[in-house]
Formats: sequence, structure tokens, C-alpha cells
Amino acid sequence: MATFFIEQFGCRATQADAAAIERQLVERGYAASAEVHSADIIVINTCTVTAAADLQARQSIRSIHRANPAARVIVTGCYAQRAPEELAALQGVSWVVGNSHKPEIPRLVQQMGQEMAHASSAAAPQGFVPLSIIASETLSLTRGPAKILTGDIQEQRELLVAPVEGGEAGHTRPVLKIQDGCNKRCSYCVIPHVRGRSRSIAPRSVIEEIRKLCEGGAREVVLSGIDLGNYGRDLAPHAELGELLRRILGETSVERLRVSSVEPMDITEDLIAIFAASERMARHLHMPLQSGSDRILAAMHRWYRAEHYARRADLARESLPDAAIGADVIAGFPGETEEDHQATLSLIERLPLTYLHVFSFSSRPGTAAAELRNQVPEQEIARRASELRALGEKKKAAFQAAQTGHTMRALTLNRSGEDASGPWTRALSSNYLDIRVSGECLANLFLDVRISGVKEGHLTGSAL
Repeated sequence: MATFFIEQFGCRATQADAAAIERQLVERGYAASAEVHSADIIVINTCTVTAAADLQARQSIRSIHRANPAARVIVTGCYAQRAPEELAALQGVSWVVGNSHKPEIPRLVQQMGQEMAHASSAAAPQGFVPLSIIASETLSLTRGPAKILTGDIQEQRELLVAPVEGGEAGHTRPVLKIQDGCNKRCSYCVIPHVRGRSRSIAPRSVIEEIRKLCEGGAREVVLSGIDLGNYGRDLAPHAELGELLRRILGETSVERLRVSSVEPMDITEDLIAIFAASERMARHLHMPLQSGSDRILAAMHRWYRAEHYARRADLARESLPDAAIGADVIAGFPGETEEDHQATLSLIERLPLTYLHVFSFSSRPGTAAAELRNQVPEQEIARRASELRALGEKKKAAFQAAQTGHTMRALTLNRSGEDASGPWTRALSSNYLDIRVSGECLANLFLDVRISGVKEGHLTGSAL
């Protein structure tokens, strides 16, 4: 039986897709390889939100092919949906499968495994081979030309359901994708073009999946999606995110429920009240901002203005005084002036934000912003992004410092280490703070931790 390895890039929703593929392959009897060098079949799940993400994917494909030239490589994900020909031209790629056809990957792997089991040990053909574009009904598996399997993502209706282990947190914080796609058309964003329209998992299926996760030992579950605030509006009957959260709290035993990014106009009084009413809701809200300039927000086709955002952030802080509140910000959107940049800095300075995710503007083919002529010079974008990151670090440091002397309930993760003070175990608080707890602890335990200070960007403390 062939072995497989999945190389993962991108957001939590993309990670959840990879987890769904992995689950399906394991159910078919395939074994996951611990290392890319020893795998027979490698699935590379890509992101395309920026040009840097594209470059990272291409570099990874080349590196993997050099390290394991005999492996069959399947490239999938958002980059594969947006520009399959670019990826198919890379040496070593056997298949490029868009998001529209991700459910086909287990069948492809099965056929590859059967072919490899009966194939001779002859070397792979060398030299240039013309690109072959085929439909899903034609699944011939020759070793030479890369095959492309993709289609109209707007017709996609199937949503892969599977939890994904949250990065370094391992099995302690599974991420469950409950929504995919986006109906909005922000001028800089390629995601609607590569993930399609918004679609959701029915509430009963979400409840069932979380129950399974809890039975398997999960104590914190993270709900993710591309546009979580739009959850359930495509279902019949319609559902809402707030309604779903209440059901999860009432019908499952999950000890902590965390919600990933929600657009600011979907942060309502009702939603915040749900967070405030239950200690089982993680004190953590992530609200994309993108710019503090109303002129730039309009050019971005965002549907709020700076003061609308500020009111939502202030409302969250009033009801959840200890919550982490994060934001995404884009530096150097076309036409952004120094005055616009300063407006963004000024707004963030006065907002109760605790961390920032800063992105340098990256022109994405097919988006409205890619057609704008007044592009900001790269050097200027870099300077503005640096200033925003510095402000984000300042906000983060102030939030961390305010925790000294407090006792926080934190979940231990599967990462540990040792420094001059001795061994430590990584843990995560309800309000999204990274803590190094003194001593060696098992993963997936809730501890009451007394915070003693901040060291190397992490909170430090001891379990009571």
C-alpha cells in the first residue's frame, strides 16, 4: 500500500481541507508518512492570497521534487484553482487539482497507488512534455505530462467536513471548518474566485462533529470559515452563527469554544452577549480592519467605515474587558497616501486591539485592485507595513504586561522546551495569550496559571 504525505500552506480553512483529505485516505487504508522524503504520494495544499504565498508553494514543490524525485505529486488548493497551468509546468508535478475537484483526490491517490504497485522500476521520462488538460471522467495516470483537474468553483456545492489539528497545538485544539466561500467582492481579494460562493454545514452536522471531537478527547474546538459571519444564510431553513453557538454550548460538552475571524459588521450585540454569558466561549474576537481611512475602505469595496469598526471594537471591549481583539490590516493599497496611512495608525492607536496581522498589498490577478494604476512603490509599502507591525507589537506587549499577577485558565499544548529557568510547557489562555508554564506537563490539560511576567514575547507563569 502506498504511503502519503500532505504539505500544508495557508489559512485554517485550507488546513481543514487537508485534514479531510487525510481522513479519507486513512479510511481507504493508506498510511501517512512521517517525512516527505519517504512518501510515495505527496499532496501539496496551496494558498494564493498573496504573491509571496504563490512563491512559497513553487519553492516547496521544487524542493520536494529534489528531495523525493520518485514521488507522485498532487498540487491542490487555492493556487491550483487560480492558475493550474503555472503549477502543472513545474517539474515533478503529476496532477493539479483545483478546489472544485478536491473530493476527487482520494480516488486519484488510490489509482496512483494501484499503478505504482504494478509499475516497473524504470526511471521517469526526462525532458519537456506538453501539458495535458483533462476532465474528471478521464483519469489516466501516465508519468509524464502533468494533468489538470479543475472546473467552475462557483458550481461547487460539496463542503469537506473534517477537523484539523491546530498547528503546534496538535490534538488539543481541533479546528472545524463550518463554512466556506464568500459572496463579498472586496477589490483586493482573490478568495471568492478560488473558493466560490458561501456554503455552510448544517447545524446538526456541526453538533455531531463536535460531539465526536469531545468523545475523542478534545477540550477546545475552533470554528473556522472563510466568512463565518455569513454562516447558515445559504441553508434551508436559514441558520445564524449566534444560534449555532448557543446550540453548541447547550448540546455538547465542549469545554472551550473558540471562533476564528468574523467581519466587523457581523459583530453584533447579540453575538457579543453570547461570549459574555458563558465562560466556555473563548474571550477572543478577530475583526478584519484592512484600513483606517474611509477613502481606502471605499476603494477596497469594504462595507463599513472607520467609525463603524471603532464602535464594534469598543462594544466588544465594554462587554469583554479581558478579551483578545485582533485585526487584519493591509499596507500600501493602490492609491493609499501618507495621510491615509497615518489615519490607519491613528485609528489603531486608539482602538482596544491587542494584536495585528499586517499584510503588504499584493496584486492578485482577476481582482479589481489589480487594474488600478496608482500602485504604491514597494519600498513605501514595506515602510508602512513595518510601522504597522511595530504598532501591533506595542499593542501586544501592553496587553501581555497587563496580565502580570493575574491567574488565567490555560490549555496545555504539545510543545515544551527548556531555558535557563528550567523546563516549560506551552499553554494557551482563553484570551489567546501564549504562556510558558514552568515544568513539564502533559498536553490537553486545563491549568490555573499564575502569571509572573513576560519573557521573549511569551507570558511566563506557574500552575497553581
